[in-house]
Formats: sequence, structure tokens, C-alpha cells
Amino acid sequence: KRLNLKNVVRANKAGCLDHCAQGPSVVVYPEGVWYTDTSEADVTEIMERHVMRGEIVTRLLMPDHPAPPTLPPLPR
Repeated sequence: KRLNLKNVVRANKAGCLDHCAQGPSVVVYPEGVWYTDTSEADVTEIMERHVMRGEIVTRLLMPDHPAPPTLPPLPR
């Protein structure tokens, strides 16, 4: 809501997505980028950097889930 993305982004609550040992996770589609061990502050960073600016948040990437080298910015 704060980023005014209501008609652009959808957030879904899910279980552990078959990666329970990794802790809380966030997956961003359509790129399929997996982030792990995420706190509320990390989710805000993912939204601001990945979703808004098309930047990978490298420190939060889930091991064994490589991210694409570049991401397009969110279309408006």
C-alpha cells in the first residue's frame, strides 16, 4: 500500500514453499527470484529495490536458486 502498487503487485501468503529449512522466504515472479531468511525490513528492501528498481538483493538470495543477471524495472 505504501508504495502504491495495489494494481501492479499481488502478495500471497503461502507455506514454506518446500524450503522450510531456509526459514521465511519471498519469491518474486515472473523472474522466479527466491529470497530467504527474510524479516519485515528485508521484505521492504525487496519491494523497494527488486520490484521498484529492478535490482537483485544479493545478500538475501536463497542458495541454489540463481537469479537472472538483470531485472527489468516494474512497468507503470
